[in-house]
Amino acid sequence: MNCKHKKRSRGVVYSMTNAAGTNQVVALRRSINGRLSFLNSYPTGGSGTGQATVDPLASQGSVILSRRGRYLFNVNAGSNTISSFRVSHHGKLTLLDVESSGGIRPNSLAQFRQLLFATNVGDATHTSNVTGFRIENDGSLTFIGSNPLSTTSAQPSCVVFSPNGRLLVVSELSTNKLSVYQVNSDGTLSGPTVNNSNGNGPFGSVFLSRGFLLVSESGPNALSSYTADLSGTLTVVSGSVLNGQQATCWVAVSKSERFAYTANAGNGTITTYRIRRNGRLFVLDTVFSTLLGTGAPIDSGVSRDGRNFYTLNGNQGSVSVFRIRKDGRLVRLQVFENTGLPELGAQGLAVL
Repeated sequence: MNCKHKKRSRGVVYSMTNAAGTNQVVALRRSINGRLSFLNSYPTGGSGTGQATVDPLASQGSVILSRRGRYLFNVNAGSNTISSFRVSHHGKLTLLDVESSGGIRPNSLAQFRQLLFATNVGDATHTSNVTGFRIENDGSLTFIGSNPLSTTSAQPSCVVFSPNGRLLVVSELSTNKLSVYQVNSDGTLSGPTVNNSNGNGPFGSVFLSRGFLLVSESGPNALSSYTADLSGTLTVVSGSVLNGQQATCWVAVSKSERFAYTANAGNGTITTYRIRRNGRLFVLDTVFSTLLGTGAPIDSGVSRDGRNFYTLNGNQGSVSVFRIRKDGRLVRLQVFENTGLPELGAQGLAVL
């Protein structure tokens, strides 16, 4: 894939309506100070579930950007498809391809170089799986194959690549497992090596460049860190570091990788964790996502310049904007309401 592109002077925040019938990706322009304004909305060529709930897909990573920001990908959980878009210099989107997700109810995506993987939740007659695609030079997707998870009804919530692209990790909500696959040179998978999550309800996950894996846990409301060996075996570094909040499901990391942020939808807060060089975690601070604490923050992300943190309030259709201080703490700048997203039912957040 040719990844050459012009440098972007300003960023964009993308989210998804998850609307039944015509799903759309909404683009919000970021100003120099990080505040948001509406840019445009783009039909995905597929349909969402249309569920009017705070977290309709029970996932992290339903909308993602490629590592260099050239492409955007999203799931269409109502039509069981994946869409790919080209991202212009100004953040505008051009739909390139819509392909079957290789299963039922896709809900999370991960990309590394020419590879894209999607998790499918399944239903009563279709098993949970993870499906791979090759991203062609024109941005279209070519099916590689599907692999089962640890059980037929594993309820995947997030899929992520290791920094070198050799491992793929799927968080499984219903089994409390972390399934780790080895990624072969042709894009097929071997495995999985099935690991017990340190805490119940493993949900969102992110890999650090140093190789540490962070996983949020909705059971104890905590964050854990792990190391991973080449076989896919995980070893706990910090186990279930509690934050005292509710519905800790989503996790994002600062550009410096010194801080992690969990979105706690149950009581409307964001918790900042300090990440030590050895991968150990410590709670630093907790703030409300909205002024009166009425928001239910779900999908979150950090701008690529490292200056701002964003989170989608799943009960309002708004996006909260924070400045990231040098000490990792968050200062709220804006709660942007005119997003074009539904008050209930939106999902996903990707930040340039």
